Amino acid sequence: MTPGRFELGPPVSVAVQPAATLLEVKGLDAWYGAAQVLRGVDLQVARGEVVALMGRNGAGKSTTMKSIMGMVKRKADVLTFRGTAVAGLRPYEMARRGIGYVPEDRRVFTDLTVDENLSLGRLPPRSWPDGRAAANWNKEDLYALFAPLAPLRRRQAGTLSGGEQQMLTVARTLMGNPFLLLLDEPSEGVAPVVVEQMVGMIHALREKGTSILLSEQNLPFARLVADRAYVLEKGVVRYGGSMESLYTDETLKRKYLTL
Repeated sequence: MTPGRFELGPPVSVAVQPAATLLEVKGLDAWYGAAQVLRGVDLQVARGEVVALMGRNGAGKSTTMKSIMGMVKRKADVLTFRGTAVAGLRPYEMARRGIGYVPEDRRVFTDLTVDENLSLGRLPPRSWPDGRAAANWNKEDLYALFAPLAPLRRRQAGTLSGGEQQMLTVARTLMGNPFLLLLDEPSEGVAPVVVEQMVGMIHALREKGTSILLSEQNLPFARLVADRAYVLEKGVVRYGGSMESLYTDETLKRKYLTL
């Protein structure tokens, strides 16, 4: 692999079989103080689907995720998760329902070891409404998925590199066995080898039936992992459709994604 780059490879296939809606958002508005950031955002994530939120810096991608989690002032016509209205829930209640949130700023417990960080994220196994078990992660599964962390399990998290802390943050969130993972800018500011790890991780989660809502500016990376995409501009959805259609539409990319 050339330093600073990763190979594009083939895009993922867009699922053609209908799937149950896991997360549904309609008419989502959000504010920081008196400043309105999101305006009428509509989006859906189906069970086992990877959906990318695309857009330039300041488009509202991270705010969309924080709004779903209840971390900012929000109002929505519809906000349901697994068919149940969740607009009134607080962040810890959203987590208990099975939504895992990985923020952009890699929040690890710096004085604790890698192993201790993972232990803090543990929640009981979950099941889908049809009785089938959802993905149930343990430490050894995650050390296998994020191989660079395995020899570091007794190291304090504050001594890890940025990419290692990114992997640890995702792994700790997975210890909560989420149905849906909100993943904010996983490829930003990390080495190409970590980007490769993230691609593999997302595919592994998808195979286990975990859904992912991914905030990303890196279009080639998003193309490798996502089924569908939404493009945001100034808090408004400007595109919603297949990832491949977005990737091949030069007009859309030039208008909403390029600098």
